[in-house]
Parts: sequence; structure tokens; C-alpha cells
Amino acid sequence: MQQAKEVPEALDAIGERLREERKKAGISQRELARRLDLSPSLISQLENGLSKPSVGTLYAIVTELGVSLDSVIRGEEFTDGGPARRAEAPSPLVRPGQRQAIDLDSGVRWEELTAGTEDGIDFLHATYEVGGSSTPDESLMRHHGREYGYIISGTLGIQIGFETFELTAGDSIAFDSTRPHRLFNKGDVPVQAVWFVLGRAAEDRGSE
Repeated sequence: MQQAKEVPEALDAIGERLREERKKAGISQRELARRLDLSPSLISQLENGLSKPSVGTLYAIVTELGVSLDSVIRGEEFTDGGPARRAEAPSPLVRPGQRQAIDLDSGVRWEELTAGTEDGIDFLHATYEVGGSSTPDESLMRHHGREYGYIISGTLGIQIGFETFELTAGDSIAFDSTRPHRLFNKGDVPVQAVWFVLGRAAEDRGSE
């Protein structure tokens, strides 16, 4: 799509940023892996840029470390200044070529739809390539918050608990993110969607 060509290349430093946040939290790779039921080698590969996290893994890591998605995506551009940071933004408008973007594992791409950090909010343009999914192994993920999604094009399958929904262009959905869920492309064209997650960074973090 023409719009996708205008978007900047996905960020390359996500592994380094995850490492920095882990060290700030005083947690070893092995301990983080234990808490998330992942292998230490996977954490090492993610931090060294040898692998990309899935949606579920990224949410689990940033939630466990108590950091925002913004800080991982924006890196040096992110400052935890709340309203002050937003006041410094030159414009509230974000055009397609200005979005911060990140490519995740399993054919998923996130593009931020805000000019700066929004406390407790993830506002994203999501792309699920053909065969793409939020988790590569059909496992379900869960995290704090509530999700709202609107499908622009394509066919997105969403499993929430024991129920599975099929969404096409114009459909929307809202659900509690603490319920186990998985998002996946059910069609033969990429899915384009607007996704909004409110309250993901809750203080009381549970296991993913």
C-alpha cells in the first residue's frame, strides 16, 4: 500500500532499550525469563537484536519491567514528562510519514498514532500480514487494560477465552485485556486496523 511506503523503517534498537530497562529494574536475564516463563536464551536474543518479540512477549516484558510502550518504541525521543512532554510537542498532528513504527515477530507491525507519550494509553495503527498473529504458537496472552479495535481492511480473527470472532472492514470490538486472547489474520490480504489499549500499565502486575 502507498501509505505503508511512507512510514519510516521499523526501529532497530528495541533490544538495546529492553536491556536498558531490565538493568534499571535490577533484574537479570535469567530472572526475567523465569518470571515470564521464557528461556534465558530468548531474552538474550531479543536484547541482542537477533530475534524480534511477538506482541504477547513484548507486552509481557514491558509490563513486568513497569515501563511504557512509548519508552521502548521512541527511545531517546521519549521523556517521562506527562503533560509537560505533550506541551513541548510542536504539533498534535501526526501524518503517515511521521509515525514511530516497530516490526514485531509473526508478521505484526505497530505504528504509533500519537505525536508524544500518552500516559496509560497505547493508540496504534496495526498491520497483520497474511499468516500474522499476536503470538506465533497459538498461545493466548493477557495483560492489564481494556482494548478497543476497528478494522479498516482485511479479516482479523480474535480468540477471547473459548470464543472466536471474525472481524472484517468496518467491524469493531472491545474487550477486557485480562481475558486470555489472541489476534490473527484469517484472510489472504494484510489486515489494517486501529487499536487502542487503555490502562495496560497497571500498578499491580500479574503474570502473563
